[in-house]
Amino acid sequence: MDEWTIGILGGSGLYALDSLEEPRWVEIETPWGAPSDALLVGRVHGIRFVFLPRHGRGHRIPPSDLNYRANIDALKRAGCTDLVAISAVGSLREELAPGHFVAVDQFIDRTVRRESSYFGPGLVAHVSMADPVCPRLSALAASAAEAAGAPVTRGGTYLAMEGPQFSSRAESDLYRQWGCDVIGMTAMPEAKLAREAELPYALVGMVTDYDCWRREEAPVEVSDIIARLHANAATAARLVESLARALPPQRPPSPIDSVLDSAVVTPPAARDPALLARFDALCPRLATG
Repeated sequence: MDEWTIGILGGSGLYALDSLEEPRWVEIETPWGAPSDALLVGRVHGIRFVFLPRHGRGHRIPPSDLNYRANIDALKRAGCTDLVAISAVGSLREELAPGHFVAVDQFIDRTVRRESSYFGPGLVAHVSMADPVCPRLSALAASAAEAAGAPVTRGGTYLAMEGPQFSSRAESDLYRQWGCDVIGMTAMPEAKLAREAELPYALVGMVTDYDCWRREEAPVEVSDIIARLHANAATAARLVESLARALPPQRPPSPIDSVLDSAVVTPPAARDPALLARFDALCPRLATG
Protein backbone atom coordinates (compact mmCIF):
# COMPACT_ATOMS: atom_id res chain seq x y z
CA MET A 1 0.00 0.00 0.00
CA ASP A 2 1.96 3.02 -1.26
CA GLU A 3 -0.80 5.55 -2.01
CA TRP A 4 -2.24 7.84 0.63
CA THR A 5 -5.96 7.96 1.31
CA ILE A 6 -6.56 10.36 4.17
CA GLY A 7 -9.73 10.05 6.18
CA ILE A 8 -10.89 13.29 7.76
CA LEU A 9 -13.23 13.15 10.75
CA GLY A 10 -14.89 16.54 10.87
CA GLY A 11 -16.05 17.66 14.29
CA SER A 12 -18.57 20.29 15.34
CA GLY A 13 -18.90 22.99 12.70
CA LEU A 14 -17.12 21.03 9.95
CA TYR A 15 -19.67 19.21 7.79
CA ALA A 16 -18.07 19.24 4.33
CA LEU A 17 -14.76 19.87 2.55
CA ASP A 18 -15.24 22.52 -0.12
CA SER A 19 -11.69 22.06 -1.44
CA LEU A 20 -12.32 18.54 -2.76
CA GLU A 21 -12.06 18.07 -6.51
CA GLU A 22 -14.93 16.11 -8.11
CA PRO A 23 -16.56 15.42 -4.73
CA ARG A 24 -19.21 12.73 -4.38
CA TRP A 25 -21.13 11.42 -1.41
CA VAL A 26 -20.92 7.64 -1.02
CA GLU A 27 -23.19 5.52 1.17
CA ILE A 28 -21.35 2.71 2.97
CA GLU A 29 -22.81 -0.11 5.03
CA THR A 30 -20.85 -1.77 7.80
CA PRO A 31 -21.37 -4.90 9.93
CA TRP A 32 -21.36 -2.60 12.97
CA GLY A 33 -24.35 -0.57 11.87
CA ALA A 34 -24.71 2.77 10.08
CA PRO A 35 -22.00 5.45 10.22
CA SER A 36 -22.90 9.04 11.06
CA ASP A 37 -23.46 9.97 7.42
CA ALA A 38 -22.43 9.22 3.87
CA LEU A 39 -18.74 9.73 3.09
CA LEU A 40 -17.57 12.62 0.91
CA VAL A 41 -14.85 11.35 -1.44
CA GLY A 42 -12.59 13.43 -3.67
CA ARG A 43 -9.04 14.61 -4.24
CA VAL A 44 -6.97 17.58 -3.15
CA HIS A 45 -3.75 18.21 -5.10
CA GLY A 46 -3.87 14.63 -6.31
CA ILE A 47 -4.28 13.07 -2.84
CA ARG A 48 -7.43 11.06 -2.21
CA PHE A 49 -9.46 12.23 0.79
CA VAL A 50 -12.50 10.67 2.44
CA PHE A 51 -14.47 13.00 4.70
CA LEU A 52 -16.96 11.96 7.37
CA PRO A 53 -18.97 14.58 9.29
CA ARG A 54 -18.75 12.96 12.72
CA HIS A 55 -22.10 14.29 13.96
CA GLY A 56 -23.81 14.00 10.56
CA ARG A 57 -24.81 16.88 8.35
CA GLY A 58 -27.07 19.13 10.37
CA HIS A 59 -25.33 18.01 13.58
CA ARG A 60 -27.96 15.36 14.32
CA ILE A 61 -26.06 12.93 16.58
CA PRO A 62 -24.79 13.74 20.10
CA PRO A 63 -21.38 12.44 21.23
CA SER A 64 -22.62 9.51 23.30
CA ASP A 65 -24.86 8.23 20.49
CA LEU A 66 -22.27 8.23 17.72
CA ASN A 67 -21.61 4.80 16.24
CA TYR A 68 -17.84 5.08 16.56
CA ARG A 69 -17.27 1.47 15.43
CA ALA A 70 -19.28 2.00 12.24
CA ASN A 71 -17.53 5.31 11.52
CA ILE A 72 -14.03 3.85 11.67
CA ASP A 73 -15.05 0.70 9.78
CA ALA A 74 -16.66 2.80 7.03
CA LEU A 75 -13.50 4.86 6.61
CA LYS A 76 -11.33 1.74 6.45
CA ARG A 77 -13.84 0.15 4.03
CA ALA A 78 -13.53 3.27 1.83
CA GLY A 79 -9.79 2.64 1.51
CA CYS A 80 -8.41 5.05 4.11
CA THR A 81 -4.78 4.49 5.09
CA ASP A 82 -4.61 7.19 7.77
CA LEU A 83 -7.10 9.24 9.80
CA VAL A 84 -6.94 12.89 10.86
CA ALA A 85 -9.57 14.16 13.28
CA ILE A 86 -10.25 17.90 13.27
CA SER A 87 -12.17 18.54 16.46
CA ALA A 88 -13.50 21.40 18.57
CA VAL A 89 -11.99 21.41 22.07
CA GLY A 90 -12.12 23.50 25.22
CA SER A 91 -8.90 24.82 26.72
CA LEU A 92 -7.65 23.93 30.20
CA ARG A 93 -4.55 26.15 29.89
CA GLU A 94 -4.26 29.92 29.86
CA GLU A 95 -1.81 29.88 26.96
CA LEU A 96 -4.16 27.84 24.75
CA ALA A 97 -6.53 30.64 23.84
CA PRO A 98 -9.58 30.32 21.58
CA GLY A 99 -8.33 30.13 18.00
CA HIS A 100 -5.28 28.09 18.99
CA PHE A 101 -4.77 24.62 17.47
CA VAL A 102 -3.35 21.67 19.46
CA ALA A 103 -1.86 18.52 17.92
CA VAL A 104 -2.91 16.16 20.69
CA ASP A 105 -0.61 13.25 21.59
CA GLN A 106 -2.21 11.77 24.74
CA PHE A 107 -5.71 11.05 26.01
CA ILE A 108 -7.48 10.42 29.30
CA ASP A 109 -10.72 8.55 28.70
CA ARG A 110 -13.60 9.46 31.02
CA THR A 111 -16.36 8.15 28.76
CA VAL A 112 -18.61 5.39 30.12
CA ARG A 113 -21.49 4.68 27.71
CA ARG A 114 -19.71 3.75 24.48
CA GLU A 115 -18.68 0.58 22.67
CA SER A 116 -14.90 0.93 22.78
CA SER A 117 -13.63 -2.20 20.99
CA TYR A 118 -14.25 -4.36 17.96
CA PHE A 119 -13.14 -7.40 19.94
CA GLY A 120 -15.12 -9.43 22.44
CA PRO A 121 -16.05 -12.97 23.45
CA GLY A 122 -14.68 -15.40 20.90
CA LEU A 123 -11.99 -13.02 19.66
CA VAL A 124 -9.83 -11.30 22.28
CA ALA A 125 -7.12 -8.74 21.51
CA HIS A 126 -5.22 -6.09 23.46
CA VAL A 127 -3.63 -3.27 21.45
CA SER A 128 -1.18 -0.86 23.02
CA MET A 129 -2.41 2.70 23.56
CA ALA A 130 0.77 3.94 25.21
CA ASP A 131 1.32 6.27 22.26
CA PRO A 132 -2.23 6.72 20.94
CA VAL A 133 -1.47 8.93 17.94
CA CYS A 134 0.84 8.34 15.00
CA PRO A 135 3.80 10.70 15.49
CA ARG A 136 4.50 10.91 11.75
CA LEU A 137 0.91 11.80 10.89
CA SER A 138 0.54 14.16 13.83
CA ALA A 139 3.66 16.08 12.81
CA LEU A 140 2.39 16.38 9.25
CA ALA A 141 -1.00 17.63 10.48
CA ALA A 142 0.62 20.14 12.87
CA SER A 143 2.82 21.51 10.09
CA ALA A 144 -0.23 21.77 7.83
CA ALA A 145 -2.09 23.76 10.50
CA GLU A 146 0.89 26.11 10.82
CA ALA A 147 1.01 26.52 7.04
CA ALA A 148 -2.70 27.36 7.16
CA GLY A 149 -1.91 30.26 9.48
CA ALA A 150 -2.97 28.80 12.82
CA PRO A 151 -0.97 29.10 16.05
CA VAL A 152 -0.16 25.47 16.89
CA THR A 153 1.02 23.64 19.98
CA ARG A 154 2.59 20.26 19.27
CA GLY A 155 1.65 17.81 21.97
CA GLY A 156 -1.06 17.96 24.59
CA THR A 157 -3.34 15.76 26.68
CA TYR A 158 -7.01 15.56 25.71
CA LEU A 159 -9.58 14.75 28.42
CA ALA A 160 -12.45 12.86 26.79
CA MET A 161 -15.65 13.43 28.78
CA GLU A 162 -19.00 11.73 28.29
CA GLY A 163 -21.20 14.79 27.86
CA PRO A 164 -23.45 16.06 26.46
CA GLN A 165 -23.34 18.51 29.38
CA PHE A 166 -20.25 20.66 29.84
CA SER A 167 -18.01 20.29 32.91
CA SER A 168 -18.71 21.58 36.38
CA ARG A 169 -16.11 24.01 37.71
CA ALA A 170 -14.88 21.33 40.12
CA GLU A 171 -14.38 18.88 37.24
CA SER A 172 -12.58 21.49 35.17
CA ASP A 173 -10.27 22.24 38.11
CA LEU A 174 -9.62 18.51 38.59
CA TYR A 175 -8.71 17.96 34.95
CA ARG A 176 -6.25 20.84 35.14
CA GLN A 177 -4.66 19.23 38.20
CA TRP A 178 -4.34 15.99 36.25
CA GLY A 179 -2.23 17.81 33.67
CA CYS A 180 -4.83 17.86 30.90
CA ASP A 181 -4.55 20.57 28.26
CA VAL A 182 -7.80 20.39 26.31
CA ILE A 183 -11.20 18.79 26.78
CA GLY A 184 -13.70 17.31 24.34
CA MET A 185 -16.39 14.66 23.93
CA THR A 186 -15.51 12.60 20.85
CA ALA A 187 -11.86 11.48 20.70
CA MET A 188 -12.62 8.36 22.72
CA PRO A 189 -13.22 5.63 21.79
CA GLU A 190 -12.43 6.93 18.30
CA ALA A 191 -8.65 6.78 18.78
CA LYS A 192 -8.85 3.29 20.34
CA LEU A 193 -10.93 1.95 17.48
CA ALA A 194 -8.61 3.48 14.90
CA ARG A 195 -5.74 1.58 16.51
CA GLU A 196 -7.71 -1.68 16.43
CA ALA A 197 -8.45 -1.00 12.75
CA GLU A 198 -4.69 -0.57 12.12
CA LEU A 199 -5.18 3.03 11.03
CA PRO A 200 -2.62 5.68 12.02
CA TYR A 201 -4.56 8.44 13.80
CA ALA A 202 -3.88 12.08 14.58
CA LEU A 203 -6.08 14.72 16.20
CA VAL A 204 -5.88 18.47 15.71
CA GLY A 205 -7.96 20.25 18.32
CA MET A 206 -9.36 23.68 17.48
CA VAL A 207 -9.75 25.59 20.74
CA THR A 208 -13.13 27.28 20.99
CA ASP A 209 -13.36 28.27 24.67
CA TYR A 210 -11.79 28.11 28.15
CA ASP A 211 -14.25 25.54 29.54
CA CYS A 212 -15.37 26.92 32.94
CA TRP A 213 -12.27 27.02 35.16
CA ARG A 214 -11.72 30.78 34.77
CA ARG A 215 -13.81 32.31 37.55
CA GLU A 216 -13.63 35.80 36.11
CA GLU A 217 -15.53 34.71 32.98
CA ALA A 218 -18.98 33.34 32.34
CA PRO A 219 -19.03 29.57 31.72
CA VAL A 220 -18.92 28.29 28.17
CA GLU A 221 -22.13 28.41 26.12
CA VAL A 222 -22.86 26.69 22.81
CA SER A 223 -23.35 30.05 21.08
CA ASP A 224 -19.76 31.02 21.93
CA ILE A 225 -18.45 27.75 20.53
CA ILE A 226 -20.42 28.06 17.30
CA ALA A 227 -19.09 31.57 16.71
CA ARG A 228 -15.51 30.40 17.16
CA LEU A 229 -16.10 27.34 14.97
CA HIS A 230 -17.19 29.56 12.10
CA ALA A 231 -13.95 31.50 12.49
CA ASN A 232 -11.92 28.27 12.55
CA ALA A 233 -13.66 26.56 9.61
CA ALA A 234 -11.69 28.36 6.91
CA THR A 235 -8.43 27.55 8.68
CA ALA A 236 -9.43 23.88 8.88
CA ALA A 237 -10.07 23.84 5.13
CA ARG A 238 -6.64 25.38 4.47
CA LEU A 239 -5.13 22.75 6.81
CA VAL A 240 -6.42 19.98 4.54
CA GLU A 241 -5.00 21.70 1.46
CA SER A 242 -1.62 22.20 3.16
CA LEU A 243 -1.58 18.57 4.28
CA ALA A 244 -2.23 17.38 0.72
CA ARG A 245 0.71 19.43 -0.54
CA ALA A 246 3.04 18.22 2.22
CA LEU A 247 2.48 14.46 1.98
CA PRO A 248 5.35 12.49 0.41
CA PRO A 249 4.45 11.07 -3.02
CA GLN A 250 4.66 7.54 -1.66
CA ARG A 251 3.21 6.47 1.67
CA PRO A 252 5.86 4.72 3.77
CA PRO A 253 4.66 1.73 5.82
CA SER A 254 3.77 2.37 9.47
CA PRO A 255 4.11 -0.06 12.40
CA ILE A 256 0.43 0.64 13.09
CA ASP A 257 -0.46 -1.01 9.75
CA SER A 258 0.15 -4.44 11.32
CA VAL A 259 -0.47 -3.86 15.03
CA LEU A 260 -2.94 -6.75 15.28
CA ASP A 261 -0.23 -9.27 14.41
CA SER A 262 0.93 -9.13 18.03
CA ALA A 263 -2.35 -8.16 19.73
CA VAL A 264 -4.75 -11.08 19.17
CA VAL A 265 -4.72 -13.58 22.05
CA THR A 266 -7.36 -16.10 20.96
CA PRO A 267 -5.80 -18.95 18.92
CA PRO A 268 -7.29 -19.56 15.45
CA ALA A 269 -9.12 -22.74 16.42
CA ALA A 270 -11.00 -20.94 19.22
CA ARG A 271 -12.03 -17.82 17.30
CA ASP A 272 -15.70 -17.03 16.73
CA PRO A 273 -16.33 -17.26 12.95
CA ALA A 274 -19.23 -14.80 13.11
CA LEU A 275 -17.11 -12.13 14.80
CA LEU A 276 -14.16 -12.83 12.51
CA ALA A 277 -16.39 -12.20 9.50
CA ARG A 278 -17.02 -8.65 10.70
CA PHE A 279 -13.29 -7.90 10.25
CA ASP A 280 -13.45 -8.22 6.46
CA ALA A 281 -12.48 -4.54 6.03
CA LEU A 282 -10.83 -3.78 9.37
CA CYS A 283 -8.23 -6.56 9.00
CA PRO A 284 -8.80 -8.85 6.02
CA ARG A 285 -5.88 -11.14 6.89
CA LEU A 286 -7.46 -11.78 10.29
CA ALA A 287 -10.89 -12.45 8.79
CA THR A 288 -9.50 -14.95 6.27
CA GLY A 289 -6.76 -16.49 8.45
